[in-house]
Amino acid sequence: MIAKIQPCLWFDGNAEDAARFYADTFPDTRIGAVMRAPGDYPAGQQGDVLTVEMTLLGMPFLLLNGGPEFTFNEAVSFQVATDDQAETDRYWDAIVGNGGQASVCGWCKDRFGLSWQITPRRLTELMAAGGDTAARAFKAMMEMTKIDIAALERAVAGTGA
Repeated sequence: MIAKIQPCLWFDGNAEDAARFYADTFPDTRIGAVMRAPGDYPAGQQGDVLTVEMTLLGMPFLLLNGGPEFTFNEAVSFQVATDDQAETDRYWDAIVGNGGQASVCGWCKDRFGLSWQITPRRLTELMAAGGDTAARAFKAMMEMTKIDIAALERAVAGTGA
């Protein structure tokens, strides 16, 4: 069933590979219909995978093999709220360790160029606290690549990042 609204992600011939990677990485993720092109098109041939319908972390997505004209950039990213350091590490390591790229402040890119923010809920809580707590957590976060919850706690307590 087609969702009323869903993100459509543009890939250059590797939408099915991306769907498999996401299904292997994230819970509550599954691949649905794989549609094949009924005829030749600018980026492919009849029979090539055209779209992949999937549920990613419980949300509907359409992955489109649209060709090389458009690529991902940081203007769009997906933030994944994690419950603890183990979950943070697992997602970060899966994305960065499988051809992805680390960035700063919990941001990374997967091997397909899609940007992710792997964000512990604890960071969000500390930032929402405001005042000195938020300022210390923010300062510590700005010096991190992958978010380290224990380092955030130390920074907020004033015992060092």
